Amino acid sequence: MVTVSVSTAYSQDSTTKSEFKVSGFVDAYYRYNFSNPKNAYDGNDNPVYNNLTSFTNSQNSFELGMASVKGEYTNGKISATVDIGFGQRAREFSYAEAEGGILQAIKQAYVTYSPTEKIKLTMGKFGTHVGYELLDPQLNRNYSMSYMFSYGPFSHTGIKAEFGLGDHFGLMAGIANPNDLVSASFGNKNFLAQLNTTYENFSAFLNYAGGKDMADGTGHQVGLTATARLSEKFNLGYDGTVKSYQPKGGNSDSWWGSALYLNVDATDKFGLTLRGEYFDDSKMVTGAINTSVFQTTLSVNIKPHQNIIIIPEFRLDNAKDPVFYKKNETSPSATSTGTFLLAAIVYF
Repeated sequence: MVTVSVSTAYSQDSTTKSEFKVSGFVDAYYRYNFSNPKNAYDGNDNPVYNNLTSFTNSQNSFELGMASVKGEYTNGKISATVDIGFGQRAREFSYAEAEGGILQAIKQAYVTYSPTEKIKLTMGKFGTHVGYELLDPQLNRNYSMSYMFSYGPFSHTGIKAEFGLGDHFGLMAGIANPNDLVSASFGNKNFLAQLNTTYENFSAFLNYAGGKDMADGTGHQVGLTATARLSEKFNLGYDGTVKSYQPKGGNSDSWWGSALYLNVDATDKFGLTLRGEYFDDSKMVTGAINTSVFQTTLSVNIKPHQNIIIIPEFRLDNAKDPVFYKKNETSPSATSTGTFLLAAIVYF
């Protein structure tokens, strides 16, 4: 991270210090699915990768995840952030924008004003507060993404207010466009909320995002995330969420999921993360899974040098019904599939 500080005097006895930070990362990966669904196509004639989650849609190929640069300017009680990315992650994160449009490169762009130390107001496009995993790969310990991340909201464009409630609690409330939409003229607005608590070795976040979409369907998502540090070398993470959706004139159905993250750091250069996730979309809400899936992911975090992470990863997805393909198939016949992935991330 590069930081530049500038002090500007406004009177003889008042000085405001402004600060500009630049950070970013580049990540690349290789993915191989052991079912090797070469020449397999789904019902819409799209190639099959046996990948039903975000950002790693490839097979036997070296890929650019994302090249990203983030600028943060702070001057007293105000700040502005712009976060730009190019690559597969950025395109999928901003899927709701016009294909190839410049807005697809804007991961986040927002302004903030903090009238007091306990109140912060934010307006613009910002990453969602719902869920355990994050867009930028160096902030996660698994490289591939969970089902809950992939089918929940990615971002919100609107306004939110965050309040500090004593030493251990916080509250956020906001109003935004329908999920993932930067522009929504004449559209209904959604409500955002979060209640969080933090202690020395434990934190928990109760999250909500919901309202009508542009087609006047109604969705509500409630989630709970928590982290607990049990020792210097071992910590736990939890993510659980349920999302209901009712199309206009139709019936309400829901999907839900639950995941546990076991993190072990043997040294400051070597760590392991085991993620186990159950995702139930048996009511066909996502339109993509339409069954229940249990996935297990083992990721190794290797840090041979400062500011670089190398992640070898093994993943096994098991579904109740056949949703995975084998080589040359035109319809799915397998209920399980295994994947190896190797990722490298350099951040600054």
